[in-house]
Amino acid sequence: MCDDAAVWEEFLNTEIKNAVMAAEKEAQYDECAKRLLEQKEILAHILERTVEEFQGMDPKEIVPLIEGKPYISRVPTAPGLTNQALEVSGRRIVGLNTENAEKHEGLIRFDVIFYVRMRNGISQMIINVEAQKDEPGKYNILNRAIFYASRLISSQKERDFENTNYNDIKCVYSIWVCMNMAKDSLCHIRLTKNDMVGCYDWKGRLDLINIVMIGLAKKLSEHDDMLRLHRLLGALFSQVLTPEERLDLMHKEYDIQIDEDFRRDVSVMCNLSQGIKEAGIAEGEARGRAEKEAQVIVNMYRNGFTLEQISLATGKDAGEITAIIKKGKLAFRK
Repeated sequence: MCDDAAVWEEFLNTEIKNAVMAAEKEAQYDECAKRLLEQKEILAHILERTVEEFQGMDPKEIVPLIEGKPYISRVPTAPGLTNQALEVSGRRIVGLNTENAEKHEGLIRFDVIFYVRMRNGISQMIINVEAQKDEPGKYNILNRAIFYASRLISSQKERDFENTNYNDIKCVYSIWVCMNMAKDSLCHIRLTKNDMVGCYDWKGRLDLINIVMIGLAKKLSEHDDMLRLHRLLGALFSQVLTPEERLDLMHKEYDIQIDEDFRRDVSVMCNLSQGIKEAGIAEGEARGRAEKEAQVIVNMYRNGFTLEQISLATGKDAGEITAIIKKGKLAFRK
């Protein structure tokens, strides 16, 4: 009796502790992933593979085209927030702002967002890079990507163009890196023109809004020109490579310069990945103990034990026992 109650109490304590630790580690992991993605050399490799303007360029030639320091989790996606004015040293600067207050969903921010100049050195485009540990189950990720890309367009009003000067709208890319997928993939989604009656050359640009979905397989990609970006990002977010193995691969295969900040973030990412993995194992073990406890209750009930007897044996109250019995798809005896 006492042993059963102790097992149940241990399960509850472990479940709560694991939930808190997992949430904290997940938040730290997300922040670290964004810091790694903000590295201009990493962004240059992403741009070279995903943005038509930069395809075929040496990533080192793209780096100086990335303007300033990319914004990380500071620009909101909500209307009225994305393009709000900032005051810097007494000067009014209308610039990117990375936050979005969605009702009941908290503050939503772009992961990484920045301006990049095109090859001519004059024209600009806006790039947003989002990192996902896996494909979300609560919503369709493409719907969210469309929302983000649309905000990148609409938020330019009164920041990048004024009044009805719609010809000044900058091209935007929302690039999504989805980890732990079944296989590697890369998809470019954009507007298309479909003439249904007659044909007319409507003036305007179909390339203003772009969505790129990058799927990273759990296993690190092999050496392959088509998968060079996947291999780089796979190494960056790998859960099996050591920090030195990651850094060595990125330096030798991609000639990425490793400074102390980058080295530290990679090391932190490795530790957090391991911590999340261990938390998942502990959570699974705790869930296993709870399932065994539930099976004991169901078996006792099937063998004619009363509610009071089961309560005494397990230390659970009547409500918990009733719920477990009903979950076991048994008719509860009054």
